[in-house]
Amino acid sequence: MTETQHPSRAPATGAAATWREAPTAVKAVVVGIFVNRLGGFLQAFLVLFLVRGGYDSVQASTALGVNGVGCIVGVLLGGWLVDLVGARRAIVWSMTLTAVLTAAVPAVPSYPLLLAVVTALGMSSQVYRPASAEVVSAGVAPRRRVMAFAMYRLALNTGTTAAPLLGALLAAVSYSLLFWVEAVAALACALVSGWALPPGAGRGDHRRRDGSRTGGYLTLLRDVRYLLFLLGMLVYAAVYIQYVSVLPLAVRDAGWSTFVYGALISVNGLIVICCELLVTRRTQHWPRRLAAAAGIVLVSGGVALYALPPQVGWFFVATVVWSLGETVGSPTMVAYPAHAARPELTSRYMGASQAAFGAGTALGPPLGVALWAAWGGTSWLLFGALGLLAAAAVTTGMRTDAEPTADDP
Repeated sequence: MTETQHPSRAPATGAAATWREAPTAVKAVVVGIFVNRLGGFLQAFLVLFLVRGGYDSVQASTALGVNGVGCIVGVLLGGWLVDLVGARRAIVWSMTLTAVLTAAVPAVPSYPLLLAVVTALGMSSQVYRPASAEVVSAGVAPRRRVMAFAMYRLALNTGTTAAPLLGALLAAVSYSLLFWVEAVAALACALVSGWALPPGAGRGDHRRRDGSRTGGYLTLLRDVRYLLFLLGMLVYAAVYIQYVSVLPLAVRDAGWSTFVYGALISVNGLIVICCELLVTRRTQHWPRRLAAAAGIVLVSGGVALYALPPQVGWFFVATVVWSLGETVGSPTMVAYPAHAARPELTSRYMGASQAAFGAGTALGPPLGVALWAAWGGTSWLLFGALGLLAAAAVTTGMRTDAEPTADDP
């Protein structure tokens, strides 16, 4: 029989073949996530924009914080909305609303209203993620999902890396121009998705195979194995995000210039963008648990290496180690929810995974800074130990190919 009739038998392939054989809907969301992130200036420049506009640093950081809370809520909302209206409508509606809210930010007349707008903006902007992940997971054969999600991550990371540079150029002209360009990018995503995605993209159906209604997120909460996976993802994210919170403090306290920190971050971006597809070509054949464990252990080991006596060379070695770990484990972990869930609950599982990772990236910085203030360089060893616990939780929570999905007989 054909590969389409039995997608689970489709051989894993490289990035070029996966892209060539992917349906238009999958290509559209991958391009869309790149455009979306390329125009994603708000989080990077919101604090500077507000301080320049006369708000104090506490007000500016609070606005950024509520935007982050909105982002976490948004991915959960996205998982629910896909089941309700389908991925196509969820993406088009959320990106259109994102465009309107983004364009409105410079014109908001009061601080309370500003908080409301940036919170709603965080929510609307993140509905796209579980909706697009639903399209990717449903549009490719199961054995090609890891590579497809590696391509999805490449688009996301490339856009995210380039956005601050483009944003800096626009901000030099006008902050209003910056927000208007971001609004146009969001609207472009809405238009491309509305054109390229068929009306039935995403299952848009929250019923079981036998026709009865599912419990949505309540059903997910009964999946103890998956909850353990989510806990591991949260802890892993809290460890991973220390590169933007504690690492710059470590560089400063070592007496090095900001250039060193920028170079370290550039090394990470270069490795992820240039190497992840090549690494995934190998790791997509590995058992899921092995790929996830190897990736998290490498990230944990790289982070722990920062505890060595501060030398620039060691810091670059540590950065290379955890960056390679990111390329090894992340595509598999991002793709895993589609395997763990019954088909009608894929978007909920995707949304929960993205929310858990988002919560970890929100909790990690204040926790990391507090530990750094108390223990200094020794805190890196604790981060590494927490990463190993995360690896244990993630791999224990993951099902193998031989194990049924949640609630299957």
